[in-house]
Amino acid sequence: MTALSRTEPAPALVDALSAALSRERIRTDRAERLCYGYDATRLSAMPDVVVFPESAAEVAAVLRVANRLRIPVVPRGAGTGFVGGSVPVNGGIVLSLERMNRILEIDRDNLVARVQPGVITADLHRAVEAVGLFYPPDPSSSASCTLGGNAACAATGPRSVKYGGTRDYVLALDAVLPNGDILTNPSRAVKRVAGYDLARLLVGTEGTLGVITGLTLRLLPLPEAVRTLLVAFDDVTAAARAVSDTIARAVVPRACEFMDARSLELVRAHGGVEIPAAARALLVLEVDGSAAEVERDAARVAEVCRAAGAIEVRHAATADEARRVWAARKALSQAMYEVAPTKINEDVVVPRSRLPELVRAVDELATRHDLPIVCFGHAGEGNLHVNIMVDSADAGRMERAGRAVRELFETVVRLEGSVSGEHGIGLTKAAYLPIEVGPLGLDVMRRIKQAFDPLGVLNPGKILPGGEAPGNGPVDELAGDPAGDPADARSGAAVPRR
Repeated sequence: MTALSRTEPAPALVDALSAALSRERIRTDRAERLCYGYDATRLSAMPDVVVFPESAAEVAAVLRVANRLRIPVVPRGAGTGFVGGSVPVNGGIVLSLERMNRILEIDRDNLVARVQPGVITADLHRAVEAVGLFYPPDPSSSASCTLGGNAACAATGPRSVKYGGTRDYVLALDAVLPNGDILTNPSRAVKRVAGYDLARLLVGTEGTLGVITGLTLRLLPLPEAVRTLLVAFDDVTAAARAVSDTIARAVVPRACEFMDARSLELVRAHGGVEIPAAARALLVLEVDGSAAEVERDAARVAEVCRAAGAIEVRHAATADEARRVWAARKALSQAMYEVAPTKINEDVVVPRSRLPELVRAVDELATRHDLPIVCFGHAGEGNLHVNIMVDSADAGRMERAGRAVRELFETVVRLEGSVSGEHGIGLTKAAYLPIEVGPLGLDVMRRIKQAFDPLGVLNPGKILPGGEAPGNGPVDELAGDPAGDPADARSGAAVPRR
């Protein structure tokens, strides 16, 4: 990686932080700062210092220092975000919340959990399932992403078609505001209409309005049974149509994943899951509930899919087979580098009923710009990952890919959708936000940011395009990580396979 801010942190900053945290939790060595300067995009910038608070009071103390010195602060969970949200583009302080990682309480009577922001999502899944409970949000990176990061980015996952995303499970938040004030909410009530809903306001703001230091999360009883179905189609539009037909029949699967023809080529190449040779699209559907409900719903799903033109409907015979199916789906992101060395991945979303139009539009984009595009994603919500495969060394293809990205976003907005279904806006999509929200929406967002953070110290340069930021000034380049694993690129910030 390339250092993009000052080589050494200012002594005054380190001295000021030493009054707030023990020196052992203030890291200034170059190697440590490099490690905390990038996220899953592998875009990187060098922070001045990395700090590791262990309480809300310590987070508040760090933010008070930042306000006094006008130093940017970038909150960080596990760095698994896909839009550059935790990249310290203006240097300053990276505030790592990884040490605030305790599950404080699992309340079986009220079906809630109290957690710190650094808890790994999969750890909460295991903890609540051990006592017969269920936390539905399940991002693909659940083995490494944090609950605080999930809330900051409003993360979702395959099960959100039935159960909703993180936003729907946050009952209350504790947060530190940019000036160091500590906002707490001890309520664990499932209903509350007490003024403005600050928790829902902060969820999805990517650490630009406040730093989440505690969460009260809603839980559900663990479903008794789960059934996984693989449904193959010889026509991609028929597969897309089957999604809305299924839900129109009053069957809401807990997951409904889509893979196009190029995706299936990669799945076949890597083995593990048998796919019919004639298949041009595949749906992976899961239903859950009581044993009787699962049998009934699985039969209804199969019936609807056959009526829509499915050429094969197969039930996963065992839990191991179901795991292999999901492993194949999750392996697609890496396998796509066999198509081309650079991936530009967009997570667009449209209403379910307009998914066939989106699929057709993506095919037209691929043909018009002569670019291979691989599509898969959460079809039950109309949320597709559109992967434009190119070579970053080919200037002509990169220019065409940039045009294709903008045309894609314009298309999804025309289809009443959104430029981001689950990854957020962060750094790489900020320039495209006006396509969706327009001048007035952008102005309202800027006024909210100004009200919370008048000095602009908290995660500057994210979400809002063209904003001013304190600190070292804007970086003039972003560098990929030649030593790391390749990761998804976003909105033209393409990352090559090394």
